[in-house]
Amino acid sequence: MTDSIMEFIKTFLMLSAELLALFIVVSFIVSLIQQVVSEEKIKRFLNRPNKAVNYILGTFFGAITPFCSCSTIPILAGLLNSKVPFGPSMSFLIASPLMNPVMIFMLWALLGWKIALIYFVVLSIFSVLTGFVFSKLNFAETYKSVTVKGDGFFSNKQGSRVKQALNDAWAFLYPMLPYLVIGVFIGAFIYGFIPADFITKYASGDGIFAVMIASVIGVPMYIRPETMLPIADALVSKGMSMGTVIALVIGGAGASIPEVVMLSKLFKKKFLVAFTSAILIVAIGTGLIINSVF
Repeated sequence: MTDSIMEFIKTFLMLSAELLALFIVVSFIVSLIQQVVSEEKIKRFLNRPNKAVNYILGTFFGAITPFCSCSTIPILAGLLNSKVPFGPSMSFLIASPLMNPVMIFMLWALLGWKIALIYFVVLSIFSVLTGFVFSKLNFAETYKSVTVKGDGFFSNKQGSRVKQALNDAWAFLYPMLPYLVIGVFIGAFIYGFIPADFITKYASGDGIFAVMIASVIGVPMYIRPETMLPIADALVSKGMSMGTVIALVIGGAGASIPEVVMLSKLFKKKFLVAFTSAILIVAIGTGLIINSVF
């Protein structure tokens, strides 16, 4: 028992220090980028004559902008109300919660660069394809043309960029801190007290059914990526397949209940069903790809 407690404390402190430092540094860099990339620039770039490039840019801007749906959904409404092409806007919607820099770098730090790279590539392709398919299926007709107030993400900044970036880094970290601590606590508990053979026996499946179940469970759980990734690291270390864990993360981060509720204010039910189904498909697909590689 003493060894388990010491392992728990050691893991908790190490993970906390690593993830806090990573979160602050990446948030600082992202803030500097976001001070240059305004909402008007996004609108202008997504209206280029080359439609294929628009989808790629929609995915790119989604990957470098807000950390959660609370900011993504209002910006999406602003883009659509400004007559930005529907397809690239959908690529933005998919990429934003699933490909933000903090999530990618946390995946890299916890599960390795290969997992992070496969995750990034698969999600990039999926975001582009989803935007294209949703556009071709005329889901633009399901948009209700409503206005949603955001949180001032693109509001005018005052003061030096470095000072503003430091303020933003703290502003990003402060609301996420409880989730990080909870995730690290649970992860450290798994490291210290849950026997490896228990995880291997009950939750180590890497087949399609295990990945499907993890994807579906992720949606109602709504465990934020900042919370889930430290837990994922611990589960993988105890024997759960990486793909199954990634499927759980994508299901929760990509089609969480709060995000779907917010989207219901913008779109009709037909779109919500298609959006949720698309997220589950990519969660399952990414999980199976990662399991096949590892």
